[in-house]
Amino acid sequence: MYDSGKVIIGLVIFLILITFPMWYNVATGEAENVPELEKPVKGDACVADTEYMRSFHMDVLNQWRDAVVRDGQRIYTAPDGRKFNMSLTHTCLDCHASRKNFCEKCHTYLKVTPYCWDCHTVPEEVAE
Repeated sequence: MYDSGKVIIGLVIFLILITFPMWYNVATGEAENVPELEKPVKGDACVADTEYMRSFHMDVLNQWRDAVVRDGQRIYTAPDGRKFNMSLTHTCLDCHASRKNFCEKCHTYLKVTPYCWDCHTVPEEVAE
């Protein structure tokens, strides 16, 4: 191989560039800065356990939206038999009272822009 030195240098540069985001987060400590979310102000338990809601809350909200808008179904029955009104504003935000200190902290950390707030408003935001 005539250009083995150039190939090796190219591979090293490629590996540095492809892994740069990971090294950058480790070096800056951003990976360690997990946001501290505000605890629910009331309610004993969510519609599902915490781990499930962390991973799949957007799926639950999409299922609720479809059930309410398309089928007119407003009551959600949790696996443990508890019943909830399928409402972001009246069910979710009833316990997680601060959109800013709960929803936005996590979404900002993950650099995710949810479209929930395109249609929904938080009651205290309307008053402002």
